[in-house]
Amino acid sequence: MCGICGEIRFDDTLPAVDRVARMNHVLFPRGPDGSGIHLAGRLAVGHQRLKILDLSEHAQQPMIDSELGLGIVFNGCIYNFRDLRVQLRALGYRFFSDGDTEVILKAYAAWGIECVNRFYGMFAFAIWERDSGRLILARDRFGIKPLYYTESSHSLRFASTLPALLAGGDIDTDIDAVALHHYMSFHAVVPAPHTIIQGVRKLPPATVRVIDADGRSRDHRFWRLHFGARPEEQQLAYEDWQEITLDTLRRAVERRLVADVPVGVLLSGGLDSSLIVGLLAEQGQRGLNTFSVGFESVEDEAGDEFQYSDIIARHFDTDHHQIRVDSARLLPALQHCIQAMSEPMVSHDVIGFYLLSQEVAKHVKVVQSGQGADEVFAGYHWYPPLRDSSDPVADYANVFFDRDHSEFAEAVHPRFVSEDFSRAFVAQHFNTPGAQRPIDKALRLDTQIMLVDDPVKRVDNMTMAWGLEARVPFLDHELVELAARIPAEFKIASGGKGVIKEAARSVIPNEVIDRPKGYFPVPALKYLDGEYLEFVQDALARPAARERELFRDDYLKRLMAEPKKHITPLRGSKVWQIALLEIWLQQHGI
Repeated sequence: MCGICGEIRFDDTLPAVDRVARMNHVLFPRGPDGSGIHLAGRLAVGHQRLKILDLSEHAQQPMIDSELGLGIVFNGCIYNFRDLRVQLRALGYRFFSDGDTEVILKAYAAWGIECVNRFYGMFAFAIWERDSGRLILARDRFGIKPLYYTESSHSLRFASTLPALLAGGDIDTDIDAVALHHYMSFHAVVPAPHTIIQGVRKLPPATVRVIDADGRSRDHRFWRLHFGARPEEQQLAYEDWQEITLDTLRRAVERRLVADVPVGVLLSGGLDSSLIVGLLAEQGQRGLNTFSVGFESVEDEAGDEFQYSDIIARHFDTDHHQIRVDSARLLPALQHCIQAMSEPMVSHDVIGFYLLSQEVAKHVKVVQSGQGADEVFAGYHWYPPLRDSSDPVADYANVFFDRDHSEFAEAVHPRFVSEDFSRAFVAQHFNTPGAQRPIDKALRLDTQIMLVDDPVKRVDNMTMAWGLEARVPFLDHELVELAARIPAEFKIASGGKGVIKEAARSVIPNEVIDRPKGYFPVPALKYLDGEYLEFVQDALARPAARERELFRDDYLKRLMAEPKKHITPLRGSKVWQIALLEIWLQQHGI
């Protein structure tokens, strides 16, 4: 796991190495174990390394293979790299390192851009060809690893984070109107290629971009998710799907053990992370490091789920670390947490992941996490009503959107009000072939869009802020493809995630499986009061906020009059959502 950045020029000007160095410096927390910058003609690249595989200097990046005329900077992990190395050696390729980075280089030499189809893992990388001057950018199937870029007619710059690109300067920092609509309506989910900043874009997941030396580029989407059982699976019973699912998840968890350092687990106390712990124990892991975080309760809303994580820790005899965060620690850390966001992320549990990762990084460099199971296996409350919906776009928007278009128009400055971009985006996605039933359309949207730019981005940003690598077995692409073939009725059974719940009974205690569904609660950011409300009020009253004129004064006054009452359908604070965006913009000097 690392941070990557670079600049390629399409004119006769050399890239600015000092610009790349500034970007690389911002990426330091993502890879504090090594640093490198490489200049090759009209290309300059930077890399910050977190040592997980092949801890020697042989795997240092930027990595150059002079014999092949190729170079690479890479962020991520290819879990099946050893199997691929065997195949590549049989083709005559020789290796000078023992990690996965060199395997990507050789795989590209052997199979071209189609090499990504062979990768099990998470990745964002840039490969350059010495002789042609061509640059190849790629991002994994679920966008687990980020890749941002800014481009003009004469250059393109890329980086693992948006703030790193800002450090390079010369970027249009106007607010993107489409992204603002998504942020305010689509629960702060801003789908690629947009970001809240007009001059910064992000490479979509499952995409390879080939950029020629003259600046011309083309995108190749290498993976799509299709719903519906195969002909040979039509007669499978509920119990059959449970068995197949558990076996596939076992392989996914086992794949994510590949490391030359210990691997722990973020144990929330929910079904998904508990099942990961159980499967690791089943595979012989002993003394496993597990970690949970909790906050103070507010207005009778519990701030932790320790009672459930403790059950799993005791049952499997893990080396469990329980992290309690009091309010005195939360507010100061919140500002650093916002600084670590590549994009403004409104979910309250971002600060939870940030503080949890700070503690976890003191013990391990790699953790497995349960993100993705709710989107992949239908764990959320809005899926059952969509099973037979006659108007799936409207029904989805009613339960997921934070506000409708009319309220959006009341909230923001008139210059940002035009089309209902968020509703149109959902309608377009639902109309794309590959998912026939309304519930499958929603599951596909959440798996390929919402998941990428909410939970997945949140986990990457907050863990990498402390040099911690998070692996997500529920986003193993074989498991996700399997889940898409399982009939929706089996997934929404038992109150959601039925297939997973029933399969888990052979692995973990029933009291964790049958518990009420929980969320990662941070009540202080939902029911704003006291110093938290003052923090918000101060940010919105600053000259930067006044000059920006993002939000209408009458709307802000309405929210501020009763901040605890303005809660979104997904149980978030509308006041916090607005304030978070403004604070993020201020912290990044925008």
